[in-house]
Amino acid sequence: MAYSVIKKPSDYFNTVTYTGNNTTNAITGVGFQPDWTWIKPRNGTDGHVLIDSVRGVLKRLRTEGTNAEDTLNNSLTSFDTDGFTLGSSGEVNSSSYNLVSWNWLASNTTASNTDGSITSTVSANTTSGFSIVSYTGNETAGATVGHGLSSTPKMIILKNRNSTDDWVVYHESLGNTQSIRLNLTNASATTPASFNNTSPTSSVFTLGDWTAVNGSSMIAYCFAEVKGFSKFGSYVGNGNADGTFVYTGFKPAFVLIKNITTAGEHWHMADNKRDTDNAVSKWLLANANGAEFTIDICDFVSNGFKIRTGSQGTNQSGASFIYMAFADEPLVGDNPATAR
Repeated sequence: MAYSVIKKPSDYFNTVTYTGNNTTNAITGVGFQPDWTWIKPRNGTDGHVLIDSVRGVLKRLRTEGTNAEDTLNNSLTSFDTDGFTLGSSGEVNSSSYNLVSWNWLASNTTASNTDGSITSTVSANTTSGFSIVSYTGNETAGATVGHGLSSTPKMIILKNRNSTDDWVVYHESLGNTQSIRLNLTNASATTPASFNNTSPTSSVFTLGDWTAVNGSSMIAYCFAEVKGFSKFGSYVGNGNADGTFVYTGFKPAFVLIKNITTAGEHWHMADNKRDTDNAVSKWLLANANGAEFTIDICDFVSNGFKIRTGSQGTNQSGASFIYMAFADEPLVGDNPATAR
């Protein structure tokens, strides 16, 4: 499927920062009704909170561990037309916290999808290439699940909601024989039980027999690449401050970076709302509950990002890195990106 140019990326993905207040807190300025909101305190060590419209409000997953889904009372209580409303839960709304929320738009509704051998429930946005997919696995190698995107996903993040299995990530740059864990610092590894050595198609993704991807109650976040809006790729580090330039075709609003060669390295997250100018220096770790830290890692430029450190986590010499990135401004169409 050929996607049309997205002229305003913030209609589909947007970062919003806010201050907690320990009571009802309506967060606005997202610009749409989110289907997936990922929240992290910036100045505290409470963990990540991921809530989506398919699983339902209050249903929390956390990327810094293997915890099964639970109910976080008084957390995100509703998805609204321009954001979301929070209750008094300290993890997402403590008055002592400054917080960040990353927000994605799917379809604001769900549909049954029978493209695969397993029927799924899907909220899909074919314009932005993002879908949320819920399904009941069967632990059978070769099972397939419909994702609803009409285009091949480049990245899929999966979690068994009922178990303490790892978060499993498919990334096109790793291929269909390997996967990596979102909650860990491990390098990528060969795992036939993840995706049955089979790449996704424009209609389905394929599962191995492992309960982490094919268990009793699964959720998957699927991303197809859209020119000028999203990019899922890889680069090789050079180990110095004049680091690799990564072409995305847009000025980034958000990046997530992982060293896939060397064990012990974190998933680094940055965005254009916590850090409004270069160098991009305010970072959080997707696999850890630590507070935001400051280190000059990269610049966001009009057509990608430029690494500005020799740090092993983002620029180890000779190591391979995968990334996901979403746009602030596209380099295509009639709304071209400008420098920061």
